[in-house]
Amino acid sequence: MHLQASQIAAATGGTLHGPDVAVESASIDSRSISPGQLFVPIVAARDGHDFIANAVTAGAPVYLTDRAPDPTVNATAVQVPDTSLALADIGRAVRAGLPPRVVGVTGSVGKTSTKDLLAGVLATTYATSASEKSFNNELGLPLTLLGAPDDTEAVVLEMGARGVGHIALLCDIASPTVGVITRVEGVHLEMFGTLEDVAQAKGELVESLPADGVAVLNADHPLVRAMAPRTQARVLTYGVADDADVRATDITLDDQLRASFTLHSPWGTTSVALQARGEHQVPNALAAAAAGCGLGVPVTALAAGLSEAVLSGLRMEMSTTASGVTVINDAYNANPTSMAAGLSSLARLEARRRFAVVGTMAELGADGDSAHRDVARQAVDLGITVIAVDEPAYGAAATHVSGVDEAVAALGELAEGDAVLVKGSRVAALERVATALG
Repeated sequence: MHLQASQIAAATGGTLHGPDVAVESASIDSRSISPGQLFVPIVAARDGHDFIANAVTAGAPVYLTDRAPDPTVNATAVQVPDTSLALADIGRAVRAGLPPRVVGVTGSVGKTSTKDLLAGVLATTYATSASEKSFNNELGLPLTLLGAPDDTEAVVLEMGARGVGHIALLCDIASPTVGVITRVEGVHLEMFGTLEDVAQAKGELVESLPADGVAVLNADHPLVRAMAPRTQARVLTYGVADDADVRATDITLDDQLRASFTLHSPWGTTSVALQARGEHQVPNALAAAAAGCGLGVPVTALAAGLSEAVLSGLRMEMSTTASGVTVINDAYNANPTSMAAGLSSLARLEARRRFAVVGTMAELGADGDSAHRDVARQAVDLGITVIAVDEPAYGAAATHVSGVDEAVAALGELAEGDAVLVKGSRVAALERVATALG
């Protein structure tokens, strides 16, 4: 989105120092600056102000600062009291100039995949912009808004939360007209406390919607379905439940774990074949379809949009090594729900032997140890050999190793027909195992 430096100053209540030049999008990382981007130095573990000169050298014509501009830096400065709050203010200003098709997506599981699938659906009908990767917090969300091209007709924003009130803050910036809630699960309980707290936080999205908006709720999850009274917007439900507004029947998986199904909706019925892998992607696709229909996407376009959607990386990426071993790289993140889905997918794959190389499931709170043991038992019940990397909580059902090299060694001599799932929370970075396997 093109903005003049004077517009940035007006949006933030800041002071303009230098020529009134234009920017297109923004970055908080001086290492990734592209020419023409606004640089926003964030004060965190490292002070982004220390990298303003680097950002300007890389091509940033304008930067924010919460202190007096450095006269040796040859760029326009906008001086503000707080750069993080200023970024949010710029996001609000950009949002005010966008069309009313702004969708927020939240939930304990499936946010990013649903966001990706919905972006594919909306792109069949509108010029669509969406959050990159998992840009879903108070920094990533306004960056996404600033990165929307000038001709944008629809925006899809992923919304994450670390506690009650965070989704409300994001909604204050983005003013969504459509809200999608995937699931409420015992994820990040270390930060939230209870499952009810998770539901309270996620439901802030539908509470923010206008009366002429649309709330898209998972009919298969009671805590999500129960959010309907919390919104003044029109409610659309999705799932496999018979009373869901948008539902799936005749679900099948092919030999690459790609799901096909018949989609039923108030707007018509169509056949869908996903490129996304795993049966757990079907509810995400239904959520995307419901939101798309609510925004006027024809049913005839849904199947194409869902089938052509590309998911963000490290999510059920399947490859075959030179020796014929199938590797499923699902290493972006992990929690008990997504781990169960990954194991189920592995179990349905035609294979001679099945292995799961698993890392920690972070931020589960007091039930973390028992949740890890439960996952290991699920795997064993499915005939899957578990190799746990640097996480003793998986217990006696797993073979325990301390690193990537040891995990590869524990797999032994893999051969054609073997299959390996690699999955753990982001902190485990287990994609290194998938890379090592080739």
